[in-house]
Amino acid sequence: MSQAKRVQALPVADGRTGVRHVFVRDLQLLCRIGVYRHERRKDQRVRVNLDLAVREGEGETADRLAAVVDYEEIVERVRRIPAKGHINLIETLAERIAEACLVDERVRTARVRVEKLDVFPDAASVGVEIERFRLG
Repeated sequence: MSQAKRVQALPVADGRTGVRHVFVRDLQLLCRIGVYRHERRKDQRVRVNLDLAVREGEGETADRLAAVVDYEEIVERVRRIPAKGHINLIETLAERIAEACLVDERVRTARVRVEKLDVFPDAASVGVEIERFRLG
């Protein structure tokens, strides 16, 4: 049986199932991204949106950062990815971002949308959205 068949989608944020959503909206990065020669010469603006389905801990969070998924830590991981160098495909960037989000074992699902903002003058953006699940 393939891995995809063993995975069931998590419900929306719901106290009965112990799922909350942590999100980051409209994070803008400068990236060297693209397969064309002109894309290798200069940074491009990229917008990233994240929606993470997070398993809530037992009991209350006791108002402690260590008890929750820290969105600042997630954002810092995402910012480090383009800093490592040129990436050919926006799909590759999205996959790397999803992997970075799933490092925290409490993150069950990572939905990642990555958009290049300056590709076509008559389009606000082009891009890709993926959703990755933690198995088990």
